[in-house]
Amino acid sequence: MAQISLRVDDDVKRGAEQTFDDIGLSMSTAINIFLKKVARERRIPFELSADPFYSESNVRYLEKKMEDYKAGRLNLIEHGLIEE
Repeated sequence: MAQISLRVDDDVKRGAEQTFDDIGLSMSTAINIFLKKVARERRIPFELSADPFYSESNVRYLEKKMEDYKAGRLNLIEHGLIEE
């Protein structure tokens, strides 16, 4: 049987251990379940995504707005603070 050694943030490890304990699994069993699912399905078994703010299309949009601003083609409106 193979052994895997990895580094993980202390808080992440504690949180995962608590969750696995609540479910009744050891860390080793939970990781084995994850790896078996990856091997069987040949994919990460959950969606991975990045913050959409940094998406290629949004970065292009923001760059275009900056060009418009620098060229004087963009009108900015100041908004005051709303007091309650």
